[in-house]
Amino acid sequence: MRYVELRRHTENEGDRLTPRGVADAEAIGGRLRPPYAAFVSTGAVRCTEVLEILRAAADQDGVPIVEAVGLRSMVEDRWRDAVKAAGKGADVEDVRDVDPDLVERESLLLGAALRQVVDALPEGGRALVVGHSPTNEAAVLGLTGRAIPPLGKGQGVLLIEDSGTFRLEPLA
Repeated sequence: MRYVELRRHTENEGDRLTPRGVADAEAIGGRLRPPYAAFVSTGAVRCTEVLEILRAAADQDGVPIVEAVGLRSMVEDRWRDAVKAAGKGADVEDVRDVDPDLVERESLLLGAALRQVVDALPEGGRALVVGHSPTNEAAVLGLTGRAIPPLGKGQGVLLIEDSGTFRLEPLA
């Protein structure tokens, strides 16, 4: 089995964490399940900042943070527009109703990038990935075919791969 803890970044202002975002990331650090074979960021500063805090909490400063650019959408403005049109609290299926082509294409791309993270892990390995919403949810949809509820800041899901099949569990 292989495990991916997929989380949304904590509170931010622009592309930097706020003091509350830092404090929330530190609190998450107390609930981690190290060791991790990989720490993966979308490349956004706020995601990398969260990972730096979590990596330190896991006492694994020697493990590099890698950027998986494929886990970051190249059409973020289109996502924002579609989410806004879908309404507050919209999940990825609601966004699909507004812009089906966006969700279809992006879920495939983001799901493939998430699959690369899983495939790079050794048997029994664990990765910690920090990204964005709703693209985290789209990646899960693209990889597993299942929609998950929107992730609030700092929230996440545990993706468990077992012989090519996936199951999901919420993360605290």
